[in-house]
Amino acid sequence: MTEGKRVKLMTEQRKDFAAIAEKIESFREDMVRDLADLVRCRSVQSGPEENAPFGSGVAEAFSRMMEIGRREGFEVFDCDGYGGHIDFGKSEENGIMGILCHLDVVSEGSGWRHDPFGACVENGIMYGRGTLDDKGPAIAAFYAMKAIRECGIVPEKKVRMVLGLDEETGSAGMDYYRRKVRMPDFAIVPDSDFPLVNGEMGILTFDLVRKTGKADRGGISLRRLTGGSAPNMVPDSAAALIADGGGCEKIKQTAEHFSQMTGYSVTVKKKGKNLEILCAGKSAHGAMPQKGLNAVSVLMQFLGGLEFDCFGVNEFIRFYNQHIGFDLSGKKIGCEKLRDDVSGSLIWNTGMLFMDGESVGITVNVRCPVSFGDEDVYAAVRPVLEQYDIGMVKKMYKEPLYFSTDSDIVQTLLSVYRERTGDTESQPLVIGGGTYAREMKNAVAFGALYPGDPDIMHEAEECISIDRLVLTAEIYADAILRLTETEKDRAES
Repeated sequence: MTEGKRVKLMTEQRKDFAAIAEKIESFREDMVRDLADLVRCRSVQSGPEENAPFGSGVAEAFSRMMEIGRREGFEVFDCDGYGGHIDFGKSEENGIMGILCHLDVVSEGSGWRHDPFGACVENGIMYGRGTLDDKGPAIAAFYAMKAIRECGIVPEKKVRMVLGLDEETGSAGMDYYRRKVRMPDFAIVPDSDFPLVNGEMGILTFDLVRKTGKADRGGISLRRLTGGSAPNMVPDSAAALIADGGGCEKIKQTAEHFSQMTGYSVTVKKKGKNLEILCAGKSAHGAMPQKGLNAVSVLMQFLGGLEFDCFGVNEFIRFYNQHIGFDLSGKKIGCEKLRDDVSGSLIWNTGMLFMDGESVGITVNVRCPVSFGDEDVYAAVRPVLEQYDIGMVKKMYKEPLYFSTDSDIVQTLLSVYRERTGDTESQPLVIGGGTYAREMKNAVAFGALYPGDPDIMHEAEECISIDRLVLTAEIYADAILRLTETEKDRAES
């Protein structure tokens, strides 16, 4: 095909999208099959293994996605098991458009009616961890690429689907990939909301820890505290193990009364020579803790009604209940001034609770408004921490990002979404969630959660509508065409 014919064909396809939409519709069953294969991989990060730095489950999902790319005749690249990409289009010299996806998932948690890794399709909906975050959108983007190619269109720019493998747990894989491979010049990230996300709040993770010391008074002996499985999830369970000093029935009665008064689930059971106190909550994404119920906060409120034999333990529980509790804005711990008009107030999620022989602590995940940074948060909470002799262990910080609504990439993607859906009312969003858009310049999160649809990422019964999956592929195909157009293409259109 000559250059002139290629440009003409691309311009015609841009004006009349029917051929590409029809092609994507014809892929419906293939998309369901490939997504199901990915969902069946329990790609929760685990300990490193040979050729699997993020564990065998993540490596299995990566291998399957790479095989899908090879099967369909795309160029694929494996970056030593830390990530990779699937390519098509012309030379990198003309520029690279990225589509940044990830194949790892958070743990399944509890409360599922369907097998979280069964990929069950029921009434046109596929259930399973990763269907919406982020395996479903990755499959939609891949089939968008395939449809464009099978319609005879070869973008002048390289189109590169980058596959991350530890986005949920810190993005070390993307750091490794970036050192080895040229990053895209601009990108979309199909790992959030439509119509698009033009701002992402800063993300901090840190531990708050207090030395407990030895027992120094009469009271109950606390042996262990546990809760949560990841900093960026609302804990759906938490537990305390205490020595049974003969007060089992009294503590059971206290728990029953607490549950009746609060509506929270607290149970007590015998465990060897100890008693185990179990509290249930509801999981949710740490960026939207209001959608869940924090089991750690439930447990700490209950424990606040007991007296333990260690001053340090009692002080930490008192600190938690007075300055954190069920407050999701950080106001009680000193962060009330950390808010702006673009992103609202700070978001606070206690993700994990832990205790060893010498200390007790929590792991906190904070979403910081785009006008502030990590040092603003640390300075705000420090006075309260000093009152209780609590130390901070800083673990992770990702700076906020923000694009003006007038920027070219925001306006282009907004136009694509509106033309494909007919939704002209929904506006760009600033979110508390974090995506791979932070990993490079000129990247914008684009879908795949539609306005009004329930956000069940990181929750039980995560799912995706097959109709939505197909529509999302159409949207991504149009975005690829628009964003890879050359000046010559635009002039002829």
